[in-house]
Amino acid sequence: MPDETEALRAAVLADLEATPDLRAWDALRVAVLGKSGTLTARLKALGTATPEARRAHGAALNALKTDLVAAFETRRAALESAALAARLAADRVDVTLPAPAAPPGLIHPISRTIEEIIAIFGAMGFGVGDGFDIESDWFNFGALNIPPHHPARADQDTFYLADSGTPPRLLRTQTSDVQVHTMLTTPPPFRVIAPGRTYRADHDATHSPMFHQCEGIAIGESITLANLKGCLIDFLRAFFEEPALKVRFRASYFPFTEPSMEVDIGWDRHSGEIGRGVDWLEILGSGMVHPRVLANCGLDPRQWQGFAFGMGIERLTMLKHGMTDLRPFYESDLRWLRHYGFSALAPALLHEGL
Repeated sequence: MPDETEALRAAVLADLEATPDLRAWDALRVAVLGKSGTLTARLKALGTATPEARRAHGAALNALKTDLVAAFETRRAALESAALAARLAADRVDVTLPAPAAPPGLIHPISRTIEEIIAIFGAMGFGVGDGFDIESDWFNFGALNIPPHHPARADQDTFYLADSGTPPRLLRTQTSDVQVHTMLTTPPPFRVIAPGRTYRADHDATHSPMFHQCEGIAIGESITLANLKGCLIDFLRAFFEEPALKVRFRASYFPFTEPSMEVDIGWDRHSGEIGRGVDWLEILGSGMVHPRVLANCGLDPRQWQGFAFGMGIERLTMLKHGMTDLRPFYESDLRWLRHYGFSALAPALLHEGL
């Protein structure tokens, strides 16, 4: 029996030394020390042996098990160290090598549309105004002729900041707040557009809790509805690159303009083509600035008048580029951006003939 024990020890240690990796190590461990392993079977056989045989061979088998467990742990540590060294060698980076060529950066379609809007209205003499994402109730609603009881607030459900006062501050629902700030701080006449982020509690394939709008306002002493119509017709034809684009102005209602008009463009509802077919598609809202809004902002409505308009930037982008789902705009999918993105070396230029 002692000879058999030493023979088993020598065989196991030789096999253990030859294990090339942790998978082979674990297989040998199970074959020797597992529930059905070679050494385990010999220890179980002691239960049927005579008391003399158990006394004679039990101590030797237990000592062998202790030695083999220690040998297996030593070999495992060596294999793990070798595996780590191999992985570190494979992952080594030579910092003296030139960096791999990165794909060129692309401009997001939203940013591109904002650039185009600024370029087109810039040619008409409009400056660009910027405002605050967090506004007071007065700048977002009150100054625009939308008092607390007005039903228009139900259509602009937004996010209010807790513990920010009474009434509470909120995330703006439209960039019209920039128009209010401009009228309060800039002597007329002036023309300003205000592209920027807005927020409303809405989310589906065509709505997002955060989205972009562009509001515009022009204030002067002799501005008429004809100026508004000419401005928006020129903009829409330049933006959609359709010189003969049909544009229709339809009577509507907004609290901050009087009279108010929805603006429709010609399109084909079956193919989605802009400027084709016999159908009409609503594209933006507009109107002459309400006298009460002028008065709220410190301008005498008997001397000054003007027009205002507002449009959704995502909506314009989706229509121009044939997109049907708003959600990928904010999913940061590089595949989508590589398909719809624009080269940073191709800035937005004015459409010829504007």
